[in-house]
Amino acid sequence: MIYDLYSGTGTIAQLLAPVADKVVGVEIVEEAVEAARENARLNGLHNCEFVAGDVLKVLDGIEDKPDMIVLDPPRDGVNPKALKKIINYGVDNILYISCKPTSLARDLEMLTACGYKPVRICAIDQFPVPCDCARRDGRTFVQTL
Repeated sequence: MIYDLYSGTGTIAQLLAPVADKVVGVEIVEEAVEAARENARLNGLHNCEFVAGDVLKVLDGIEDKPDMIVLDPPRDGVNPKALKKIINYGVDNILYISCKPTSLARDLEMLTACGYKPVRICAIDQFPVPCDCARRDGRTFVQTL
């Protein structure tokens, strides 16, 4: 079983579904959870379950213990109380996808203090500036960089 915490519309959960007995996605945005459920249905995935709610609270209601946890938190990172619960599952592997290095660094302090070791870190500019916009002769044009 895999937990996909902060799952959004379920993209990562659905990518992992073929190699898992079950994937549970947790997301606080109800509309994203509805979209995740619809996406799983459209993709013929019957082993994905999506729960709407705050990760900190929802984890208390899930009885099955995961074999792996995927974290894709918002920019502020994982709530420290939720991170303690996540660590207490004692899974061998946690995949952490971060869009803010300072939040990742803070969360890694707790994870490494509890015995987890980063195996691979890859920086990707998730918010690149793809083009320059300028005005010439009263018209706007876009030049791709």
